Amino acid sequence: MATAADHFTAFVELVATDLDAMPATAEEMAGLVGLSRAQLERVTRAVAGESPARFRGRILLERAAYLMVTTDRTLLDIAMDSGFASHEAFTRAFRREHGVLPSVWRAEPTSFRIDAPNDVHFHPPAGLRLPARHRMDSVDLVVEMVEHHVWLVGELVDRARLVSDDDLDETSDRSVEGIDGGTLRWALSRLVGQMEMWNAAVHDGDYDFAVEEHESVTSMRRRLDRVGPEFVDNVSLLAATGRFDETFVEAFSPTPQVLSYGAMVAHVLTFAAHHRLLALSRLRECGVTDLGFGDPKHWFATGRR
Repeated sequence: MATAADHFTAFVELVATDLDAMPATAEEMAGLVGLSRAQLERVTRAVAGESPARFRGRILLERAAYLMVTTDRTLLDIAMDSGFASHEAFTRAFRREHGVLPSVWRAEPTSFRIDAPNDVHFHPPAGLRLPARHRMDSVDLVVEMVEHHVWLVGELVDRARLVSDDDLDETSDRSVEGIDGGTLRWALSRLVGQMEMWNAAVHDGDYDFAVEEHESVTSMRRRLDRVGPEFVDNVSLLAATGRFDETFVEAFSPTPQVLSYGAMVAHVLTFAAHHRLLALSRLRECGVTDLGFGDPKHWFATGRR
């Protein structure tokens, strides 16, 4: 059963979809989220601390103020585009929120944001900025970056089934000497291998590079199904126990090296970014384009799992 917060989320998504096409009346807004006007009023006041009309009008006024300081458009044009019936109505609403006439504010502007209990505000050029749903520390972000990495490698390996062995083994002119092997097969196998190496290091084990020699896509998928979740679990455990700074010193090498778990995660993600782009580029050359460039913002924005 949908909660009040769920209904408010639906209302916010409605507002954010298209500010120019936002319904003008409370009845229209309520109908689009499946509530009566009275229900929407109760929900938004309970969750957001302001009425639907106040929420809508405030967001449009914030956008209007932003346009006033970033464009040369007339106040009348901005007022009309912001859903006000007249310049006078816009002036009254603006003065009520900012304490001065629009022309005065435009000459000496302050923040275009208007104080609100829910901290939802207009975000240029045409969206909304919502407050954090829960506290996220830096270690939480690291774990989410690792989860995205494992997911994307899985998508890359699955797409590799669509190309021929010749395409898997064709050397790319985008390869970087000393960093990669230049082929799609190598890039994908190395992406899985990096995670398995990390898992082995956490558990004081060794990694056999021989598995990466002309590895089949089926083998990569099997390995990833095993090592991917383990990689996420290992990173999550280290994050939860605050052990990213646990340090190792290779004291018996000619030049002693110092490495921590945190540095190891950074190493995997840094080099993986290059290998993923190499794989994505080769797949695009082979006509497999549905992953775009693997931009993580879409994964983060759509709920990830």
